[in-house]
Amino acid sequence: MMLRRVASGLMIEKVRVTAMGEAPALLWFAMRAPLAALWRRRKPCYGLQRVEQRGGWTMRDNQYHRITRRAFAGSALAASIALTGAAKAADKMLRPTALGDLGPFYPVERLADEDADLTWIKGHAKRAIGNVIEVSGRVLDRHGNPVQGADLEVWQANSVGRYAHPNDTATASLDPDFQGYCQIRTGAGGDWRITTIKPAAYDSPIGRRTPHIHFDVRGKSQRLVTQMYFSDDAASNAADMLYKGLGDWADTALASLDGAAKYRWDIVLMDG
Repeated sequence: MMLRRVASGLMIEKVRVTAMGEAPALLWFAMRAPLAALWRRRKPCYGLQRVEQRGGWTMRDNQYHRITRRAFAGSALAASIALTGAAKAADKMLRPTALGDLGPFYPVERLADEDADLTWIKGHAKRAIGNVIEVSGRVLDRHGNPVQGADLEVWQANSVGRYAHPNDTATASLDPDFQGYCQIRTGAGGDWRITTIKPAAYDSPIGRRTPHIHFDVRGKSQRLVTQMYFSDDAASNAADMLYKGLGDWADTALASLDGAAKYRWDIVLMDG
C-alpha cells in the first residue's frame, strides 16, 4: 500500500531504515491500524480530480479515494512516533568494538601455563619484571547482553616492548619470567579479568607502536580480533598509525583507569 498526498508532494510508504535496525518493522506496525481505519472510511470518487487544499488521495487497484487532512495527519503522526521510537532504540545500542590487526607476533610457542595471571609462571621463583596491572571487563552484544562462555586469547609485549616470538628481532631483552599469553573464558555475566605487566612502546616497520594488548575473542556467533589501548597513554596513542587509523572508533578500543594500576574495558560484539 502506498499513500500519496499530491498537494504537498509528501509520500508515506513502508521504508527501509537500515541504520536503525528494527525501524521498518516498528514503522509498519505503528501505521497499520491507522491505515486500516482510514481505508474503511474511504469514499468512492470517479476519476482523478484536482486535489483540494483540505485533502489528498489514496490509491489502490487504480481506484482513488479521498483522505481528509485529519486522517492523513493521524497516519503521518503514527509514522513519526514509530521512527522516533526506533531512533531512540538505536541510540541505546552499544557501539561494537573496533577491529584490530592480528599483528606479526601471535604466539607460536606457548608455555604450559596459560592462566589469567601473566606475571607468574608456574614453577618459577620470581615474578615478571615491570609494573603489575589488572585489566578487567565484560564481553557484551550490542544490546548490552552479557556473552557467557566467550573464549579470549590475550598476548602482548613485555615491560621493555619485546615479544617472545622468533620474528621479533628487537634488541630489547626477553623476560623469562613473563608468561606473555593467556586463554580465558567469560563467566555468567560476561566478565573477564587478567593480571599482567604494563607493556612498553616499541619501534616497528610502520612506526612506533604505543603500548597495547592483543585480543582474539570468540563469542557465540562472532569472532573479533582487536587491540586494547590505554587511556593514560594519550600522547603515545596519538602518534600510533594503527590507533589513528581507528578514527571515530578509537574510543571503543580504549581501556579506562579504574583505580590504582587497574583498567576497565568492555568488549562489544555485534551479535554476541
